[in-house]
Amino acid sequence: MVAAQHTILGGKVHLYQRERSNRWQCSTYLNGKNHRVSTKEESLARAKDFAEDWFLKLRGLSARGELTTGKTFSFAAKKFLEEYASILSDERHPRWIRDHKSRIELHLNPFFGRMAVKDVTAGKVQEYRAARLQADKPPSRSTLHTEIVTLRQIMKTALRHEWIDHLPDFSAPYKTSGKVVHRGWFSEKEYRQLYEATRKNAKSHKNGKHRHFAEQLHDKVLFMANTGIRPDEASCLEYRDVEIVEDDATGETILEIEVRGKRGVGYCKSTTGAVRPFERMVERNQPEPTDRLFPVDHKKQFNRILEELGLKFDREGNRRTLYSLRHSYISFRLLEGADIYQIAKNCRTSVEMIEKHYAVHLKNSLDAAAINVRRQRPAAKSR
Repeated sequence: MVAAQHTILGGKVHLYQRERSNRWQCSTYLNGKNHRVSTKEESLARAKDFAEDWFLKLRGLSARGELTTGKTFSFAAKKFLEEYASILSDERHPRWIRDHKSRIELHLNPFFGRMAVKDVTAGKVQEYRAARLQADKPPSRSTLHTEIVTLRQIMKTALRHEWIDHLPDFSAPYKTSGKVVHRGWFSEKEYRQLYEATRKNAKSHKNGKHRHFAEQLHDKVLFMANTGIRPDEASCLEYRDVEIVEDDATGETILEIEVRGKRGVGYCKSTTGAVRPFERMVERNQPEPTDRLFPVDHKKQFNRILEELGLKFDREGNRRTLYSLRHSYISFRLLEGADIYQIAKNCRTSVEMIEKHYAVHLKNSLDAAAINVRRQRPAAKSR
């Protein structure tokens, strides 16, 4: 029930007090919708001043087309983060949640935040792409793609809550397929150069923490190149996740690894080359079962060695990183004739990804006998 009420600005704004409250509320009808807010004032004079300022601000937003009706994009983004974090906390690495949050705060909210979610159309999505690509430091194709993925997830949240009745088209016009990028990797010769350099680097330090870090890097290079695990998976590995076993199928001593990464928990069987580096780390560190194998990322040290060897970039200009050791593992296995489906399972990826980014540049994976087939021509008839 309304206890008292007044109108100002020619009846465009209504001020009223509810029963059991001494504070004034104000309301107006604009753009086909009622807008209400509390003035938080008990004095009628101050409440009128507040209401007048509030109405003029609303009218200015309306004139610029910025007055939202319905849930805003920033509200939907906040709801998405809450749901994503609570539902997938056990299935996704915390870094994925942080990455979504960063993309929202740095790029999506500044552009879409004040819009109503129903106003985020295919045209607005394309305007966002154009704005990002015209920035002083435009993002890479893959970075822009991840931002659109986050945007799509937010809009799906809005659809589930019935704040919109359909999803806009998120596809990029004019450029439907991009260049297939071959992942940077080390050839067998380059890989040998690399691990010989990391071994030499470890021996160059007489003692102390620098020698310890150098020895850890050397063993990390060998470990990753013989297991194919991702750098983020390596950083999560604990000693209890790794077991030295005798493989029944090959009779070789290998590592069985329980991997925790971006796709949850998976499993990996190493080559024999990973066993000795792991044994050295156990001898060196005398770890507890819950200690991490690689508590330091070694990026700076690794990049320095690559630059000294002239291996930071491959011949196509692809930048090599610790991730390139995973790509090298996959390439080495393909060159040895391993089954591509088993490689995909062991690396927790898909056959399609391997065929697209790895197998295409391995000349030994092509069977010349199957390619150079000649159809037998019928013998010419004698006349």
